[in-house]
Amino acid sequence: MSPRAGSTGPQSPAPATLAFVESPVQLLNVLEWAHAHALRTAGGAGESSGPPGPELGGGGSGGVGASAGSGVSAGTGMSAGPSRPGGSGGSRAGAGLTLVVLSPTDPMTRGQLRRMAELARDEGYEVRWEEARGGTTAPFHTVGGLAPLLRRAERIVMGDPFSRYVQLLLTITRARDLVVVDDGTATMEFVSQLAKGERLVRWHRRGGRPGARDLVFAPVSARARRRLTPGAGRRVEVFSSMPISETPEGVRITANDFAWTRARFGPPRLTKGADLVGTSLVETGVVDPDRYLEAVKGLARTYGATRYFAHRRESPEKLHRLAVETGLEIVRPDLPLELIARRGPIGRTILSFPSTVVHTLPLALAGTEVKVAVCDIDPAWLTASASPRAQGFLSGVTGTARDVHRLSAVSSAT
Repeated sequence: MSPRAGSTGPQSPAPATLAFVESPVQLLNVLEWAHAHALRTAGGAGESSGPPGPELGGGGSGGVGASAGSGVSAGTGMSAGPSRPGGSGGSRAGAGLTLVVLSPTDPMTRGQLRRMAELARDEGYEVRWEEARGGTTAPFHTVGGLAPLLRRAERIVMGDPFSRYVQLLLTITRARDLVVVDDGTATMEFVSQLAKGERLVRWHRRGGRPGARDLVFAPVSARARRRLTPGAGRRVEVFSSMPISETPEGVRITANDFAWTRARFGPPRLTKGADLVGTSLVETGVVDPDRYLEAVKGLARTYGATRYFAHRRESPEKLHRLAVETGLEIVRPDLPLELIARRGPIGRTILSFPSTVVHTLPLALAGTEVKVAVCDIDPAWLTASASPRAQGFLSGVTGTARDVHRLSAVSSAT
């Protein structure tokens, strides 16, 4: 089904819970949260019979625009593992939860979101797709259309509290229950900033001067931060697989152990070789592209990696260069990597740079023989424009990861 503006599922006049997502990983973690919530409130009844999981085969959401023979492929080309009954109880557990996709413009992200939306519908949840960035008037139509639902919702779930869109929507809602689900390593920074009462700024933008748009939006951001602070009958939950060292007063921390993913997919078939996971640190201006290329070459040569699972934000130009100069098969997954790995086939060793997956993959792959190894970022790889906090933050991502093998920076890359 092709997404369109407005609802794409059965209508519910006043959902008790309204969830806002802007990325496939956020949508996955809302499904994990809903699964865990059903188990808590139903005393385990959520393990009852839901519909069989969809057979998610290969096929992609679109290519990367690379020329033929570049080694870049769209989708995964992988068949699904055996499907399992829905852990969240299908349509029964979906009652009262509406997922609102604030669709981005990036084609790969949109493609993964379409696939995740299919999974959410199969679990019995209503999905409302909003072309939130489809032109200059789109935000006005989106906010205007969502305002009635926002005012009536009892609980708001969000995947990215740093998002200006989400912060604006938070100023409209009257909900007393607010939930933040993982948006990767940014969750660690959000919790830390909330605990310290700091303004909400993404870690890779720290240290720079606020731009004109930041200054204009500052009052909205400040109000959103106050809404995300527990008090006056307002409850805040953070649902996360990330290590959280500073817990804001009154915030409930709930562990995400990827129980829904493990119940639905796998265990995967394992291959003999190693797989390498890409990162968007070049695209965010943190790591120098030439240094990154040399690091990938070094890892592939040292550990015998044959496939490179691209991050959805990696540029086609960078991926083409990686394919040509390293000989790696570049795979653009059509689902979050946690699901791809759980379905398999997947290498017995997964190599990664500091990123969210060094925390999530060991959980999703619990009970398998897959080893996750993380390679440190050498300070020499950082760009001159990288945030002063970049090295410390990335080291913290690696150092706090559990059940991973830590690799030193690849010497040949420096």
